[in-house]
Amino acid sequence: MLRQVEGSKAIADVVAACKPEVICAYPISPQTHIVEGLSQLVKSGELTGCEFINVESEFSAMSVAIGASATGARTYTATASQGLLYMVEAVYNASGLGLPIVMTVANRAIGGPINIWNDHSDSMSQRDSGWIQLYAESNQEASDLHIQAFRIAEEMSLPVMVCMDGFILTHAFEEIDIPTESEVSVYLPPFKPRQVLDPADPVSIGAMVGPEAFMEVKYMAHERMIESLGHISKAAVDFKKLFNRDSGGLVRAYKVERAETVVIALGSILGTLKDLIDQLQDEGVQIGVLGIIAFRPFPEIELRDALKNCRRVIVLEKAFQTGIGGIVTEDVDRAIRGLNIERKTLIAGLGGRPITTAALRKYLSQAIANEVSELTFLDLDKEVVTAELARERSLR
Repeated sequence: MLRQVEGSKAIADVVAACKPEVICAYPISPQTHIVEGLSQLVKSGELTGCEFINVESEFSAMSVAIGASATGARTYTATASQGLLYMVEAVYNASGLGLPIVMTVANRAIGGPINIWNDHSDSMSQRDSGWIQLYAESNQEASDLHIQAFRIAEEMSLPVMVCMDGFILTHAFEEIDIPTESEVSVYLPPFKPRQVLDPADPVSIGAMVGPEAFMEVKYMAHERMIESLGHISKAAVDFKKLFNRDSGGLVRAYKVERAETVVIALGSILGTLKDLIDQLQDEGVQIGVLGIIAFRPFPEIELRDALKNCRRVIVLEKAFQTGIGGIVTEDVDRAIRGLNIERKTLIAGLGGRPITTAALRKYLSQAIANEVSELTFLDLDKEVVTAELARERSLR
């Protein structure tokens, strides 16, 4: 059903249509409206058979999610930024136990300094936590990815993060097609957990594992993540058959067939890039965009295949490794290894700084002319940082 609705409300409604049995909630901007919306649906009786649990911290939220999932309940939670960091110990436990929890991460910068606006530093910090990570370009895709996430998580017995840009998506009002509960039920089968804690059949999970078996446990987790690449693709194919639209999958190419330059990015910035690429192609520039939807596990083969005919790759990132550079860049470098492709990295939008079409156009023109360094920070005020660094050095 098409509705003009806030992104967070759309996520609440579509999660409710997936019929979770336990929702653990702790508010933190910019995801608060999601769990608020779900709490209202539970209280009003629109979402039945669900226990909504208010907890005292994000660590408690993930701990409750672990307990609920371990007893066979379809489980959901949401967080952002420092909230995700606060629950990190439990985040690793959830994946280590193979629990199919679905969690929305409303992407927000990590402090300090404190910043409530959007970039990808929170979810990127957990890229090696053993969770599948899916990134949404739009609120429509964010809604669709949550339905697919429950299916992928429960098929693979792995937790899934659905990452959507905070404020840019969560607080934006737009027309979204939100499936009904009956429509979702055709796509999402009833949850049949692989492991269940049952007093009538007692077992232990999460017991200590020594050196004699720890590597094997981790290897099995690695194999399940690799296997999930196929399940993520199939979930998107099946979704399109039922709902008649492309959402999800591993990567999505836009006008890359004859492109000499391809920009790689994740999240809502893809919309801005597509508009700019349309303009540049009209001007005769051979350029395209490749959106990464599944960042973990990383779709290396699909990305390499999409880029095999281009000459230049620009990786646009909304997070970075201090003292090193791009995060996504490292995975891209591995994917294009051996191909004759020039690669540049553009760090942009940190802490919610606007990424304007004008700034992107200027950078892309310079990159195509080979007038930029390997690593560039978009719209960096070099005069300010140079003066401050000089002042600090003089004090030492």
